[in-house]
This record gives sequence, C-alpha cells and structure tokens, in this order.
Amino acid sequence: MPTQTEEFLRSHPRDIGVEDVDLLKTTVERLAACAQSCTACADACLGESEVAELVACVRLNLDCADVCSAAERVLTRRTDADPELQRSLLETAILYTQACARECERHGGRHEHCRLCADRCRLAEDSCRQFLLQVQEQQR
Repeated sequence: MPTQTEEFLRSHPRDIGVEDVDLLKTTVERLAACAQSCTACADACLGESEVAELVACVRLNLDCADVCSAAERVLTRRTDADPELQRSLLETAILYTQACARECERHGGRHEHCRLCADRCRLAEDSCRQFLLQVQEQQR
C-alpha cells in the first residue's frame, strides 16, 4: 500500500524529472522523521538532570530539525524544481544530519533518545546522499 507521500508524488500532473520516485519518497519521509526525532530529542535533553552537558546536543537537534524540515518541504514541491538549489539544500542537510548524529552518538550510551535520534539522522543522511547522486546525474 503506498504511503501518503508516495500518492502525492505519483499524482503530480507534470513529469517531475525524477527517475526514482521511491527514492524521493524515502528521502522526504526520512527527512520528516529526522526532524521529528531531533525535536523530541532536544526536548528530552532539556528534561535530563545534566542538561548543561547536553547544550550542544540540544542546539544541533534544533538546527538539524529546521534544516530537515526545510529540505523535506522543498523536495516535496516538484513543479519547476531547480536542481542546483536542490543540490545545495541536500548538501546542507547531509552536513547537519552528520553533525547531529555524531553529537547524539556521544550521548547515546546514557540517553536512549540520543541513540534513537542518531539512528534517524543517519537514515536521513543516507537518503539525502542517494538522492543527491540522482540530482547530480540529472544535471549531466
């Protein structure tokens, strides 16, 4: 059964220039999941007794959530998409998901929410890398 994301992507009235709609769907869904996980992790960090040790984690979580949300929304809008701007946004999302995953991994042994967040960040990073390769191929 197709997801809501897939239904919308496949129902687009124009040829959206994406050879692999499944990859786009996965990327959009993983970015949304990463944003949600980062928001939840930041909030959980604020609830921890040693919150002062988690300030960098909270900051990266919130920044990563914003970047992933923006990327998810921009990639969902397919009409007249600019591949160069998509490339730049994907590269930024990769940088933020990497940084956030590294920071959360530092705390993952003590805080389950950080471990879970790092996992979601790595999944989003992987999908962004794969989609970036597709965008770069289309530019050639």
